[in-house]
Amino acid sequence: MAKPENNLKQKKTKIGILGGTFDPAHKGHLEISKQAKKILELKNIIWAITKQNPFKNTSKTNLKSRIKFAKKFIGKNNFIKVKFYEEKVLSNKTIDLINYLDKDKKFEIYFIMGADNLINFHKWYKWKSIIKKCNLLVFDRQGYKAKSLKSVTFNGINKNKLSFINFKKVNISSSQLRKI
Repeated sequence: MAKPENNLKQKKTKIGILGGTFDPAHKGHLEISKQAKKILELKNIIWAITKQNPFKNTSKTNLKSRIKFAKKFIGKNNFIKVKFYEEKVLSNKTIDLINYLDKDKKFEIYFIMGADNLINFHKWYKWKSIIKKCNLLVFDRQGYKAKSLKSVTFNGINKNKLSFINFKKVNISSSQLRKI
């Protein structure tokens, strides 16, 4: 007996990933998460906390404290899920996290970053594979727009895979907060 064809394509759940050390989490992280959810109608945003950003100095605050603070900081914004995946994924590489989350093919993934990260995105491990598997959602940051729009990544990819978001900027960064 032949099986009927199922022509109904299951709709994927739209999620965002904002990765980083979150040392510490701050209102900039929160604001771009809120904007991404609103603009793209994302169901959830995952704050994927890493032990160590390979492009930055060692974090001064331990991982457990950063996770605890981020969970407290998000408050009632329960669409944000603070997660540490590196022990499950056995890697701190973004592509490995995306592959892990995409293994069931049930998510449409948006990788969220600031314009400062777009400048060096072409130096990330398997950056072209990241772009194939998800969409980039790039938020403007004070003083970085012009440089990011001239970046290897911006000029080397299909613009359908990248959205550049101009928004009311929150002029703060984790490194500025650590200096206080």
